[in-house]
Amino acid sequence: MVIFTTGVGVKTLATAVEKVCPRDELSRYLNDVVIVARGPKPTAALRELGVRVSLTVPEPNTWRDLLTLLDGSKSTYPVAGLRIAVQEYGVTNPELFAGLKERGAILTPVNVYQWALPEDLGPLEKAIESVLRGDVHVLLVASSVQIRHLFEVAERMAKGGALHKALSQVVITSIGPLTSEELRGRGLSVDIECTHPKMGFLVQEAAEKGAEILRHKRGPQ
Repeated sequence: MVIFTTGVGVKTLATAVEKVCPRDELSRYLNDVVIVARGPKPTAALRELGVRVSLTVPEPNTWRDLLTLLDGSKSTYPVAGLRIAVQEYGVTNPELFAGLKERGAILTPVNVYQWALPEDLGPLEKAIESVLRGDVHVLLVASSVQIRHLFEVAERMAKGGALHKALSQVVITSIGPLTSEELRGRGLSVDIECTHPKMGFLVQEAAEKGAEILRHKRGPQ
């Protein structure tokens, strides 16, 4: 079994191995095993590659939903004793790996890319200063790593505590449950969590609800 977690991971992997395993050959190998896609983006990338998807993780496409899907499909696709390759999504997910091991899987992590800070931190530092001045009214958070990087840079600026305090006056919109967990784990409120974990919904729901929530947070101006 191979679990693909992101569309960019599918494309990056195919490009990385192309010199030793052409795409049509890779597709044949992948079509000989059970393929699990964590949502619509990896599903689309796999279909473009000509790979059959056996299982697609439903919304909100979290690691918990992935494990629930495998539990519900174990009569057809048992994982106990199976070697499972997991395409990681920029970071390692210890909870997913622990859950798969508990179910008897033999794991092979496949790290094809990693999230990293940009070389030029200037724009992010300016964004932090904008939050501290009160110029930012709504914060859209599309992934957990964005918050980690935001606070990593704020700590480098010796302004982590000030940023945390300033964000209490900002409407924080999260794209989904895992991002919300990261925010709450840092003691931040999640004012809006998207009904569907997609960028369009993130923007639309923040636009529809943000002004009213901001009025409650900041009071009369």
